[in-house]
Amino acid sequence: MNVIGAVCIILATTWAGFEWAKRLQERPKQLRQLKVALQSLEAEIVYGLTPLYEASINLSKQMKAPLSLFFDGLAERLYTGRCTVQEAWEESLEIIKKHTAFQKGEIEVLKQFGSTLGRHDRDHQQKQIRLTIVHLEREEKEAEELQRRYENMVKSLGVLIGLLIVILLI
Repeated sequence: MNVIGAVCIILATTWAGFEWAKRLQERPKQLRQLKVALQSLEAEIVYGLTPLYEASINLSKQMKAPLSLFFDGLAERLYTGRCTVQEAWEESLEIIKKHTAFQKGEIEVLKQFGSTLGRHDRDHQQKQIRLTIVHLEREEKEAEELQRRYENMVKSLGVLIGLLIVILLI
């Protein structure tokens, strides 16, 4: 019976370590997807002259989850017309941040971008999108560095913590 408990403890902590490592892997991927989404949004708004509501629908179809959920929620909030663009952006951001590996830096960059969305002419909006992409590139480099530095350590740490707990309980 003790062996089964020890195996369960080691499996649980190992799983926790691998989940933590998965979040480290997901963050750079999601940041790259977000940059692509913003570039597509730029093309839709600046070159296609597409309204934000339609651009959000198009992006929700192009992107994978969880970003597709963000743009779908944004389109839904814009369609109802019960809130401003900034409020719709921030509400969608609040919902989506639970489903992403984004950290405070990315969320803050996106909030700042959302506060400018729809308030300026196309040229200024394009500059805001490009500025946001530059900030996200910086966050992506930081995320890749953290992944490179800590991914294997976190996996090993999960196993080692499990072994430590088992040893202490014996």
